[in-house]
Amino acid sequence: MTTERAPDSRPKTLVTGVIGADTHIVGNRILGMALAKARYKVINLGALTPAEEFIKAAIETAADGIMVSSLYGQGELDCRGFRDLCIEAGLDDILLYVGGNLVVGKQPWPDVEKRFLDMGFDRAFPPGARTDAVIETLARDFAARAQGLRRAVE
Repeated sequence: MTTERAPDSRPKTLVTGVIGADTHIVGNRILGMALAKARYKVINLGALTPAEEFIKAAIETAADGIMVSSLYGQGELDCRGFRDLCIEAGLDDILLYVGGNLVVGKQPWPDVEKRFLDMGFDRAFPPGARTDAVIETLARDFAARAQGLRRAVE
C-alpha cells in the first residue's frame, strides 16, 4: 500500500491548521509532514487559527482543499458555518476535511461524524486517525472529483 501521489499529476495545495483557541499543534504538524511526503503542497497555518484565516489562505494560494484540526474539544463550535463562509468567499466546491478530538466528552463517533458532514465537511476523522488513511482518502476524493469533471466535459 502506497500513499504517494502519481508523479505526473499537478500537486494539490492544501491549507491546514488548528482552528479556534486550540493550541494543540503536534497532530497538525505530523499530518503536514505526511502530506508533504506524499507530494501535496501544504500551507500550514499553525495553531489558534480563526475560520476566516483558513479561507483567506485558501483563496490566496488557490488551494484545492482545507484540512481543519481540533483537539481541545471545541471543534463543533469553531467549525459551525465553515462551509457557508467558504461559499460566501467563492469556494463553493473546495474539499473540506476536519479531524481530531472534535467534541467535549465521549460521544459515539458516528454521531459526531454525521454532525460534521451535516455542517458541510466532506470528511470527518476521529481522534487517532492514521495519516496514511487520511492521505489515501484524500487521493480517492480528488480522483473522484477529477472523474466527475471529466464526465461533465464529455
